[in-house]
Amino acid sequence: MDLNKPLAFRMSPKTLEDYVGQEHILGKDKILYRTIKADRLSSIILWGPPGCGKTSLARVISNTTKYKFTKINAVTAGIGDIKNAIEEAKNTFLNPTGKCILFIDEIHRFNKLQQDALLPYVENGTIILIGATTENPYFEVNKALISRSMVIKLNPLTEENVYQVLKNALTKKEGLRRISNKNRGWNIKKISSNIKWRCKNSIKWAWSCSINYTNGQGWLYKHNRWCNKK
Repeated sequence: MDLNKPLAFRMSPKTLEDYVGQEHILGKDKILYRTIKADRLSSIILWGPPGCGKTSLARVISNTTKYKFTKINAVTAGIGDIKNAIEEAKNTFLNPTGKCILFIDEIHRFNKLQQDALLPYVENGTIILIGATTENPYFEVNKALISRSMVIKLNPLTEENVYQVLKNALTKKEGLRRISNKNRGWNIKKISSNIKWRCKNSIKWAWSCSINYTNGQGWLYKHNRWCNKK
């Protein structure tokens, strides 16, 4: 594991078992879990707030599937990028299966023309579309694409989910591993409730807390008082 890479990237889940949260769609008896495991995914639109795990879920799918996986971001991509992905999917030398999973982050940023360019290839099965959006897809995504996809609503992470993410980051070898056994449980539990809504980079805040904690009245205590005043 390259420790020079950002912590969030190093800790991103590689398998469904590593994925934290969204039990309502990824429980072992749920249809999305079973279709990913069986590699029989159809086009889906992942709809949820920032930080709920849309891109992480796409990475898990890319690690699980036997199909070619291509990712583009609608903020910077255009019809040319879509055409390139389609051509690569059709190329039997580059892609013997003849199918491609195309992940489009921020798909609501595509205009109608760009979304229309996807439609024939979603319809004939050349690409399996995975779109991620923070906006309501029923208003922002082409109705024809919606009718050919399954819209999946992702929920915000719960406090317990945040606790598990922090614990993984502080205890796993690819994470920080800088917290002592003595203070581990109290620090993470205490900070996860405040950090969930107030800090953008929760894992690094938790790490800072763990190495500055002293006698229960150190950095963490001051930080919690500051959070509660906001």
